Amino acid sequence: MHVRRGLLASLLLTVLLQGCTLTRAHVRQADAIVDASIDRQTTCDRADHCATPSPLLDAASRALADSTPRQPQHIVTLLDDSEAALVARINLIRAARQSIDVQTYIWDEDDTGQLILNELITAARRGIDVRILADQLFSFEDPALLERLARVSPNFQIRLYNPTFQNARTPPLEFAAGIVCCFLKFNQRMHNKLLLVDDSIGITGGRNYQDRYFNWDNDFNYIDRDVMVGGPAAHEMADSFNLFWNHKRAVPLTHLRDVNRLIRGDPTPPAWPLPHYAYPARVADAQAEAEDPTWLAEHLSDTSLRTSKVEFFSDRPAKTEQPQKRDAHEFTTHLMHLVSNAQHEVVLQTPYLVMSARAKKIFQKLHREAPTPQIIVSTNSLASTDAFAVYAVSYKHRKSDLTQFGFNIYEMKPHAELATDAYLQANVEDEQDDDEMLATPGSPGSTQRKRFPGTDRRPGLFGSNGRRNRPAPLLSSGRRFGLHAKSLVVDDSLAMVGSHNFDPRSDHYNTEAGVIVYDQRFADQLRASILEATLPQNAWVIGERKPTIPVLGDISRAIGDVSAKLPLFDIWPFRYATSYEINPGCAPLLPTDPDFSRCYTSVGDFPDVAISPKLLYTRLITAFGAGWQGVL
Repeated sequence: MHVRRGLLASLLLTVLLQGCTLTRAHVRQADAIVDASIDRQTTCDRADHCATPSPLLDAASRALADSTPRQPQHIVTLLDDSEAALVARINLIRAARQSIDVQTYIWDEDDTGQLILNELITAARRGIDVRILADQLFSFEDPALLERLARVSPNFQIRLYNPTFQNARTPPLEFAAGIVCCFLKFNQRMHNKLLLVDDSIGITGGRNYQDRYFNWDNDFNYIDRDVMVGGPAAHEMADSFNLFWNHKRAVPLTHLRDVNRLIRGDPTPPAWPLPHYAYPARVADAQAEAEDPTWLAEHLSDTSLRTSKVEFFSDRPAKTEQPQKRDAHEFTTHLMHLVSNAQHEVVLQTPYLVMSARAKKIFQKLHREAPTPQIIVSTNSLASTDAFAVYAVSYKHRKSDLTQFGFNIYEMKPHAELATDAYLQANVEDEQDDDEMLATPGSPGSTQRKRFPGTDRRPGLFGSNGRRNRPAPLLSSGRRFGLHAKSLVVDDSLAMVGSHNFDPRSDHYNTEAGVIVYDQRFADQLRASILEATLPQNAWVIGERKPTIPVLGDISRAIGDVSAKLPLFDIWPFRYATSYEINPGCAPLLPTDPDFSRCYTSVGDFPDVAISPKLLYTRLITAFGAGWQGVL
């Protein structure tokens, strides 16, 4: 078996690398071409680089000026609303006077990706040092785009983290070869998200640069969350970014084989093109709001908090290269320590409820304590997630979640009211927007075209096609939403917003980052936001399945318990727990409440999910995929 695997790996590598070796001479040649053909136009000759006014950056500057080593001062803003999260980014980019650093896991070529990219290019051309570090696997998938970006401005730099076989684009054959030959390296991704301006104020959290993270996707969008922090913690963000930027896995564009080849074959590229937005009205609206003092005050400044203790934590790039080193897991370790010290409540929001071994031990210990802290978990249902394989693993362990860890689990509905309201706030009418026409079959002039939520393929900036994960088909119709926020509140006193999913991948493979705020007011804001997602109009409750047939029901449960403990052949379809919907006229109750069965009705294990291959795959992964959870 090992011999066959080795032969397969050798064959794949031979095919991939034949005639494609990148030499030092090739790199030097590409660097010289870039230097000779780079666009050196400048749009500003002022000392402040024509920065626009920003109350956000001004507040951060005041916090830094007022800080002392013993008493730091920070300005903190919870970015729950997707529109405010996008507008804050635009405002800060336009207000930068010295530098902008961006770190991300995904960068798409849709409206959001083009908008932020062009704002950064504009900043670079007025004299701002702009650096973008993006994980290679799901960012800038078009080498032709990167070939142009390499020469867009002397002040503009991009590096890709951990590129597969030193290429910008990973086609299916290379993807397979990466798994076969170099799994550990291939599987380790940079999941950090950061936008840092002038080393004074930064935004971190869950959002990537893609329409669905800002409620601009026609079909499938995420409920997500960031936090904006100005003050000394921004210096910690700068240190972390520089650590990643200077790491050997952060590869400059001329060192990428496919981009290097394009540069050497194109010594005089045309000028950078103007962006072509699918829905220009909403883009213009966001840009206008970014320079509107009244809008900025109402949606950002007025909700900000002045506080003292704020910490930015990030895993180190060596997290998987040197797993024995504890400091490589700095953020993950600190996060687990905070949870283990909970006294009365943990409120957790994560898109993937798959616990690592360390997290399981912590929650088991908390559940045995007296009094037992209440654990509230907001997560995805199969109907709301686009990661059905991960959901299948979490589905297998529902009984443990309820009985061993004491979780109160709320799974998000695909048409949650809070998500629908956020979508409407983030969009404006556009002459080109036929979304409402398509969403209402039978309306005058409507098109009877079948749409698969979250799967649109659209042309990118240079003609490439964006890729989408396809969620499971639903019984219901309409725009759907999934949960992507990763947040934690412990004992109403401290709160974390970041990129960590509280799963084995976040613990052991991906690098993660986040902000911890030690302020009850901020904790209250975040707690209220998470609990809103658990309300009946937004989520189903997971509770114990009540046997309906005496004796047979008990036998079924016993078989289910044995089946769930098997690493393979966990095929019994009747699980310990299922989903519940509240009855009209009842108030929300915990599943442990004696009146729960009177006020809630079972809606099945996978409510609103249509019979489809995805449903079958979910069952199969539950039965045979228990060992995959670290990879998923």
